Amino acid sequence: RLGRTWTAPPRSGLTFSILLKPDVPATAQGWLTLLYGVAAASALRRLAEVDVRVKWPNDLLIGERKLAGILAERAESGVVIGMGLNVSLRREELPVETATSLAIEEAACLDRDPLLRAVLREVESHYREWTDAKGDAEACGLRPAYLAASATVGRQVRVELPGQQAVTGTATGVDQFGHLQVESAGERYTLSAGDVVHVRLAD
Repeated sequence: RLGRTWTAPPRSGLTFSILLKPDVPATAQGWLTLLYGVAAASALRRLAEVDVRVKWPNDLLIGERKLAGILAERAESGVVIGMGLNVSLRREELPVETATSLAIEEAACLDRDPLLRAVLREVESHYREWTDAKGDAEACGLRPAYLAASATVGRQVRVELPGQQAVTGTATGVDQFGHLQVESAGERYTLSAGDVVHVRLAD
């Protein structure tokens, strides 16, 4: 993606994609990546017994280190969402210094089969509730769950935008569409996933 490559040693992680075809308004589909992150974080907290948090819009963190990344891409009438989760990577195998793995964090479970099952079950549960609510993230409890799991909301952030522009301020929440809200110099910015290259938490 964006000309970047990604590699991992054999059997060191979980890399998988699912196809979803939600019958919800198009304006609500920005929640899909956030839903997936909330579900995966919940599953990993329960099974692996590590404090996994969600960095807006598409990373899972333990502390300030990246454990997993999530990407979504529209495919005809559906959306393909993929996740790469670092499971048994050793420190010397990490792709970047700011990454981590379940093994490094001494997680309670490193068996990829139950980890995969747990994530998929949790995604299915959240997805059914969200689609039953016709994509209303407030009504189905997804927005409160996201805010509770967020590593971004409430923090000082630097949001880098296309054209070498950036917004630095406090992430104050997410709106009904899953867009990040940032307060900066007395102004409120509402940023969609399409506008943001990445969010880097302040040191």
